[in-house]
Amino acid sequence: MNTTKLLALIKEGGLDERLADVYGKENVNEQKKRYAEAVSEFLKLYGDIDASLFSVPGRSEISGNHTDHNHGCVLAGSINLDIIAVAAKTEDDFIKIKSKGFPEDCVDINTYTSPDEKLFFTSESLIAGMSKAFTDKGLATGGYVAYTTSNVFKGSGLSSSAAFEVMVGNILNYFYNEGKVDNVEIAKMAQFAENKFFGKPCGLMDQMACAVGGFVYINFSDKEPFIKKIDFDMTGAGYALCIVNTGGNHADLNEDYASVPAEMKSVARYYGHEYLAEMDRETLFSDIVNLRNKVGDRAVLRAAHFFDENDRVEIQARALELNDIEKFKEMVLASGRSSFTYLQNVYTTKNIKEQGLSLALCITDATLRTSGAAWRVHGGGFAGTIQAFVPRIYVELYTKKIEKAFGEGACHVLRIRPYGAIKVL
Repeated sequence: MNTTKLLALIKEGGLDERLADVYGKENVNEQKKRYAEAVSEFLKLYGDIDASLFSVPGRSEISGNHTDHNHGCVLAGSINLDIIAVAAKTEDDFIKIKSKGFPEDCVDINTYTSPDEKLFFTSESLIAGMSKAFTDKGLATGGYVAYTTSNVFKGSGLSSSAAFEVMVGNILNYFYNEGKVDNVEIAKMAQFAENKFFGKPCGLMDQMACAVGGFVYINFSDKEPFIKKIDFDMTGAGYALCIVNTGGNHADLNEDYASVPAEMKSVARYYGHEYLAEMDRETLFSDIVNLRNKVGDRAVLRAAHFFDENDRVEIQARALELNDIEKFKEMVLASGRSSFTYLQNVYTTKNIKEQGLSLALCITDATLRTSGAAWRVHGGGFAGTIQAFVPRIYVELYTKKIEKAFGEGACHVLRIRPYGAIKVL
């Protein structure tokens, strides 16, 4: 429908049921305001034309801390923070996207058809890469205009960039392919766009979790990853997912992040493999004296974390399938301990006075030790965020304790969203 009618529909409550389904009843009024503002901005930019609404969630790593790059297993979940888009199909071959707070991107999909290093790490490159991926698959593409706004905060480990590229493909899917392209395929095309056009050699976990929705188990050990969606209602089980943003400076952490996959792969190479997933735990210690001398003790410890973490992912996925929340939480805590002691990605040794993640974990332990909660480092580590599964009756207390240390708004109380990339109407 045209944007004027769409705006009226939202304000009059015609979208309330759908918003409750996607975001939860308690968030309907907030989302109504958000969607209405987005449609209003689209109307100012592109006029009163027929438009549609789209949503793609961010994601949280649930388990599998630094396992994907060595072809291991991960468990991820989509969250109720998302990027939303108001979009309209056009008759030309330009994709124009105006994201809130940023200049409009305008990409001619007929001319920008190969990677351009001068445009690496730009949103234009992601748009062009998604269009190219659709074309390479023999799918239809074309032009559209869109206004987007996102509450997936950057630097949080919640994958704002993956949500954006999946959104570009989500719109192409519905406007030009009748919505028939599976979200798993859209995720793979998003990885292609980020690897080839954006210039970032990322894995597939972020895109897959954003696209598919709910809890997603992924095994990267084969050439084609094995993907399984798991239906488990964390909110119904009485738990909130809290992501704590500790702040901290990410600027000087590239070497720390790069050291994890590099050291893991050095162990694999020592035993004649490319990735740790190609060997087993028993092999790790089969020549331990020479291995230590060759790669160093930290590399060995990180490899040990990989094997144990892989097992934990399998156990947690099975626990969710069996509605065994206690076993799931037990493995969350075990993952956190392993990340701290073996993986060693909770703080950087370059600045030992700044240990925001360690402090957040300490406060969480002190506050929630007897509550039935579970917590761990979240994502890449070294700075940024921790994750806690908190019984809802303790969320208010926990938020106050955390925000006293890290400031107002540091604790984001989330839920696992059952939907991935969708057309809202």
